[in-house]
Amino acid sequence: MIYPWHLYAMACMYILAGIMHFIKPKMYMRIMPKYIPNHKLMVLLSGVAEIILGATLCFPSTKNAAIYGIILMLLVFFTVHFYMLSNEKASAGLPKWVLILRIPLQFFLMYWAYYYLQF
Repeated sequence: MIYPWHLYAMACMYILAGIMHFIKPKMYMRIMPKYIPNHKLMVLLSGVAEIILGATLCFPSTKNAAIYGIILMLLVFFTVHFYMLSNEKASAGLPKWVLILRIPLQFFLMYWAYYYLQF
């Protein structure tokens, strides 16, 4: 089955985001909430998850499972976004309005993934 080009764009986005976890792990470790153990391992695991979920979006037999996995992953990532809002060091120097804007962006990304369940 041929999917719309924007599904492949989303798949590439998650694959590239996952690869960045291996290229710049310290950037991701800095934004991890303190209560999450073993930051480096979690950063690497989340990178692997993003790569796998992005890749499996492209196959009919795994697309729907990948969509649910992406939505779940994005829900978990809310902890990071709220932590960045509440911690000056974790905010990475981003203005508050950018950090606040990331929250509705998460909902958009979840909806974008959910949209592809119909294909």
